[in-house]
Amino acid sequence: MGKYGDAAVRTVKYLSEHKQDSPNKAWDEVTIQIFGEGSSSQKKGCPKNTFLGLCEEGLLEGIPRGIYTNSKKNKGYGLKAVKILGKIDKDKDINQRVLWKEVIEDQDIKYNSQMDVVLALWREGMIRL
Repeated sequence: MGKYGDAAVRTVKYLSEHKQDSPNKAWDEVTIQIFGEGSSSQKKGCPKNTFLGLCEEGLLEGIPRGIYTNSKKNKGYGLKAVKILGKIDKDKDINQRVLWKEVIEDQDIKYNSQMDVVLALWREGMIRL
């Protein structure tokens, strides 16, 4: 699990432990702890919006559906990844790059840690199908 995957898992736990109702604020708090406040890694939008997109759809344990992001692309990548993961054997090990290639198909789109978020949450059993 990479740092953004760790951030996603820690954010779900943070929301549960602190009874925080804003996934956006919780992500910011956790990523400040991991990367440092205001750093480019802390501000990086692709993994954050992938996480928030999963939250919006009510796919994460303990986080209600809501409006958390304006991102269509990163939310879409996350949702497509979840669909793909839902069709494969839970014990099959799939890496970020392989999953990314399946998500984007033949498009030439740069990978930006979106699948780290999805796979970390998937492996921790935090995604509801």
